[in-house]
Amino acid sequence: MPNVFDIYTIIFLALAVFIFLRLRSVLGQRTGRERPPYDPYSVRRSAGDKVVAMPGRAGDAPTPTETVRPVEAAESGASATDQWKGIAQPGSALASGLDAIAADDRSFDAKHFITGARAAYEMIVTAYAEGDRRTLKNLLSREVYDGFDSVIRERETRGETAETRFVSIDATDITAAELRARTAQVTVRFISHLVTVTRDRSGNVVDGNPDKVTDVTDIWTFARDLSSRDPNWKLVATEAGH
Repeated sequence: MPNVFDIYTIIFLALAVFIFLRLRSVLGQRTGRERPPYDPYSVRRSAGDKVVAMPGRAGDAPTPTETVRPVEAAESGASATDQWKGIAQPGSALASGLDAIAADDRSFDAKHFITGARAAYEMIVTAYAEGDRRTLKNLLSREVYDGFDSVIRERETRGETAETRFVSIDATDITAAELRARTAQVTVRFISHLVTVTRDRSGNVVDGNPDKVTDVTDIWTFARDLSSRDPNWKLVATEAGH
């Protein structure tokens, strides 16, 4: 029996490491064009404020059809207009941006990116609520991390705790993509339903509502330096969607 326990323990640990590495592979490098970070649990979204609220998390969009990488399209004879089917309209600025990234990084797959971005979104929002700085450092650029960390420290100073529960992810769509020098940037719009609440030291609700589901739209930009050996993408900019 001890041997069986040890085997299962090893299997579960290996699975946990694999899942973590897959999530990390979705995120990457700073770009130098980061927008100011926001407070994920701020209820107000002021147009004149550079701090953008992120009470909720984005959902998964209609599942796009299988993406054909440029190299595969050439080998199979697939039309260039079919490369981003279900993701970007042929001839659009988005399609051109994805073409540029794929031309420089032939391993880039938009469908895989969407799946990873969604997982990263949920992971980041959850880590923020739990004050999990180690996870956030692995997924955010330095500027965005500093903003999150500042809010977490303020919350800890007040003795407050945040709780987050995802109800659904309704859409995850790539809205923009570009390659500047050798830095790839991909912007994703998330639409989701989220329950969030902040409590004081005594457990009283000071923000949010534990019984209310909030509709949230967020627009996040991920970036990666394609000249780097680091395969990870990182969150470099955030804003509230409409």
